[in-house]
Amino acid sequence: MTKQLGHMISLITLTFCCFAFESESKPLQDFCVADPNSSVFVNGMACKNPIQAQANDFYFSGLHLRGNTSNPLGLMVQPVSVTQLPGLNTLGISLVRIDFGPWGINPPHTHPRATEIITVLEGTLQVGFVTSYPEYRLISKVLNKGDVFVFPVGLVHFQQNVGNKSAVVIGALSCQNPGAIFVGNAVFGSNPTISSDILAKAFQVDKKVVDLIKAKF
Repeated sequence: MTKQLGHMISLITLTFCCFAFESESKPLQDFCVADPNSSVFVNGMACKNPIQAQANDFYFSGLHLRGNTSNPLGLMVQPVSVTQLPGLNTLGISLVRIDFGPWGINPPHTHPRATEIITVLEGTLQVGFVTSYPEYRLISKVLNKGDVFVFPVGLVHFQQNVGNKSAVVIGALSCQNPGAIFVGNAVFGSNPTISSDILAKAFQVDKKVVDLIKAKF
């Protein structure tokens, strides 16, 4: 074997190893219906006996229903994750319906375990995400009915209805349980709370401003 060929084989081997480590683990059986009553603790949810699986384990009804947006954000989110649909367990995908009242907003947040792709069914939305350090560049666009936009995993993003009529979005996420971290709630509404002195210095504002914002959460 020549030295050049050896280097090439090593590079190919390293590439496939990287793919193996970065990709999600694949199911080793047809399905793994979540068993919320299991006492076994795993990274995800334990499987119930496949013999006991029924059609309703793979079924959810309700995404056609309009959400109640009569709240300060003008927002209602209906998730379809493994909690609502046990058959999603280990399959690496979930859905969400988001209803916006006029000028309603889905405030800046992240999904720590999922990329999200949305399709606008009704209305007009301003959407965007912010790239990571050091650029912190805002990538934003106005979407109309039928438009699609993707938010990369882990990045802070938002959606706002920019019209006087209701808006509806269907989103797909690349995880059975994507999670959501809302920036405002996490920073100003944590339990126990982050010290106001720390936040005042971090945001370069007076402590009274931090306390005022905390009161909102």
